[in-house]
Amino acid sequence: MDTPVDVSAIQINTDRLILRPLALDDLADFYAYASVPGVGEMAGWKHHQSMEESAAILQSMVKGREVLAIVHKADGKMIGTIGLHPASKTDTEHFPRCRMREMGYVLSKAYWGQGLMPEVVRALIQYSFETLKLDALVCCHFAENSQSRRVIEKCGFRYFRSGTYVSERLQKTFEDRCYRILAEER
Repeated sequence: MDTPVDVSAIQINTDRLILRPLALDDLADFYAYASVPGVGEMAGWKHHQSMEESAAILQSMVKGREVLAIVHKADGKMIGTIGLHPASKTDTEHFPRCRMREMGYVLSKAYWGQGLMPEVVRALIQYSFETLKLDALVCCHFAENSQSRRVIEKCGFRYFRSGTYVSERLQKTFEDRCYRILAEER
């Protein structure tokens, strides 16, 4: 069962990061990492071609109230996003009575390899189960994205199915792997 979530009032602090609602003021930082080839493509979207494109996407994300900004405390930059999106029909059929969401994230290439995503994901898992009272979270990655696979596995998600993801933006179909974590298993 999909569960509505509104992240517009959430703030979560970790040792090195702040998770907070996205804001239109994040545009420069958003464009700085979303325009780098290879960043969006790991998540199924083409890197941004212009500031105007980033502005339209950012505005949509702010309005949707499902995505948090990841802010690096040391430099104050918004370096990525993490969201709690509606679970797919396939996943809600696997767990029909679970209050659940699908977690998705992206991080600026300049911050890869520093252990930041596991820190963010663990914090949002804790918040999702303890504050939002969700029963389950799902997180998926493209088969060739071993970096996301490592984050997902480090954070306690367990593999439960494979499938395909069609990216209309990239005009490409990806093989994906989906993992889940249940509140009762933590």
